[in-house]
Amino acid sequence: MLTRRDTLAIGLGVSAVAMLPVTASATPVDDAIAAFTGGADMADSGVTITAPEIAENGNTVPITIEAEGASEIMIIATGNPTPGVGRFMFGEASGSSLIATRMRLGRTQDVMAIAKLADGSYASTQVEVKVTIGGCGG
Repeated sequence: MLTRRDTLAIGLGVSAVAMLPVTASATPVDDAIAAFTGGADMADSGVTITAPEIAENGNTVPITIEAEGASEIMIIATGNPTPGVGRFMFGEASGSSLIATRMRLGRTQDVMAIAKLADGSYASTQVEVKVTIGGCGG
């Protein structure tokens, strides 16, 4: 049986915990970007994404990404449950740093491409793709 004193102590304890600062947790997108770039700054130029402005079916959205001089490119769908779409590496024998593929989008969202350039720097860009019928069960 709880006494008045026990109830008061529990109430004070709950109040104290509620006043503690909440640490901000990173999103899966932030985690994926940090894992790829190691926290390095990214330039806003040097990467080009070609994607439809409106995708009538999110099950198969065509996308082309080009980043001249890139050694690696990562694609992120910021609104998907699992944002990492793919990571592509280019060797010395690659003719160009170009990706042409199809991806699944669950809803209207930004598609982001991050390129690691040959000099070790990073560049990124993103475009919004409006999805009328979602490809991830929506």
